[in-house]
Amino acid sequence: MRYLSLLLLTFLCSRVPAQTTALYERTLQSLPTYIEFLSLSNDAHIDGQLEPNLQWLEREFGRRGFTTQRLPNAGIDLLLASFPADRENAETVLFYGHVDGQPVDPTKWVLAPPFQPVYGTMAVDAAGSIDYRPAALPARPDTSEVRLFARSSSDAKAPIMMFLIAWDQLVADGKRPNYHVKFIVDPMEEGSSPDLPGAVETHRAALAADHLVILDGPVHTTNQPTLMGGARGIATARITVYGPRLSQHSGHYGNYAPNPALRLAQLLGSMKDQQGRVTIPGYYDGIELDQATREMMAGVPDDPLQLRQSIGFSEPDGVGGNLQEALQYPSLNVRGMSSGWIGSAARTIIPATAVANLDLRLVKESDGDRLLGLVERHIENQGFHLIPDGREPTDQERLDYPRLASFSGRTSYGAFRTDLNGPTGSWLQRALSATFGAPPVLVRTMGGSVPIAPFVNTLDVPAIVLPLVNPDNNQHSPNENIRLSNYFRGVESLYGVLSTDL
Repeated sequence: MRYLSLLLLTFLCSRVPAQTTALYERTLQSLPTYIEFLSLSNDAHIDGQLEPNLQWLEREFGRRGFTTQRLPNAGIDLLLASFPADRENAETVLFYGHVDGQPVDPTKWVLAPPFQPVYGTMAVDAAGSIDYRPAALPARPDTSEVRLFARSSSDAKAPIMMFLIAWDQLVADGKRPNYHVKFIVDPMEEGSSPDLPGAVETHRAALAADHLVILDGPVHTTNQPTLMGGARGIATARITVYGPRLSQHSGHYGNYAPNPALRLAQLLGSMKDQQGRVTIPGYYDGIELDQATREMMAGVPDDPLQLRQSIGFSEPDGVGGNLQEALQYPSLNVRGMSSGWIGSAARTIIPATAVANLDLRLVKESDGDRLLGLVERHIENQGFHLIPDGREPTDQERLDYPRLASFSGRTSYGAFRTDLNGPTGSWLQRALSATFGAPPVLVRTMGGSVPIAPFVNTLDVPAIVLPLVNPDNNQHSPNENIRLSNYFRGVESLYGVLSTDL
């Protein structure tokens, strides 16, 4: 029996290509270095936190032969790493990643503080509760459910680390890309990269490229290798509706003094119909989906029932016939509301104000400033007199206008979209298909936003998103994690990309 077991083991090992074994071993050996990287706190809102991260990257890219340079920025400097091809006239691929992370609340992290990386598991029960448990590094992490928990373990230090590992194996195998490689590191992505448009314009010569590969975001919910042709942009807005100068006793003045919370609810309700479609005239103008586009979106392996079960709702909004189609339209989302007090602090009052914060996810056909203008005009058409944001109404304004509100909004960045069957998308499809023996999932537009539009528009370069991390990674939330199997597969993906000729 022992002889048969050894024979079976020998057979299984012989089925694993030498290169795959070497890449696996290198990925396994990288985990302590990755833990070191994740131990560096990286909230761009806190002065000084990003500098150790940038120095770490300068060291790691530098020892691999990359030339690194800081690109001065109105905020924190960008970091550009470059490696030339053998031929000077070769095309250039610019990889994009970001090193900053979302702010953290250490009290919400279960297994360890956010910058003390730890292995563990995550299981969701039928009621939706999540059970986190510590775990040891498994014997075969590439096929396990064990995860590494830390801030930015998925979003988005993982792709940078994966790139470095894949590069090391490429060099060990005596290969190099047939294109110039540039890697731009954004240190302020989680803050919407407010200074990026100006920086790209200033440094357009240093950033010039023929292809842009964005290493960010999770793969499709089926956890299959994925390519995304674009991402939505984002604009934000705030509406404040004013009631009495001070909160009033609801017994003394109920039915008499207007309630701003109710008026705000009515105003927001007037912006959408019962199916969740925006009713503001012109909001969806310019969006046309031809048959080829609909067929491509239909090929995305979304499971509508599973989506509703996992998120927890019965019927989707009626914007588009399915999830992928819904993502092709700009959204109008109420992301938060506030008025008065609730719970044990509730008071029998008519509140003085009611506030709603909105986000508008933009698509390539929609301009954020134009949509914000449509929302503002809609508020005025509902009978509200708008005062400048940032000040209270005057006593005279309170007497003169039955409905008072303020509105403010700004576009952070626009959307972008590239043909997935164009030169950049076709090259990446070839790379992933050859690596995994099956074509990747092709998603026309990812639902989230990445501040890449300045690169696409200013540099005039086609951009494709190559997501690598697990879809259930808790990004932006406490207990962020990366499934180790995705970590190993992400390295494979980037090895395939780096070793596939343009």
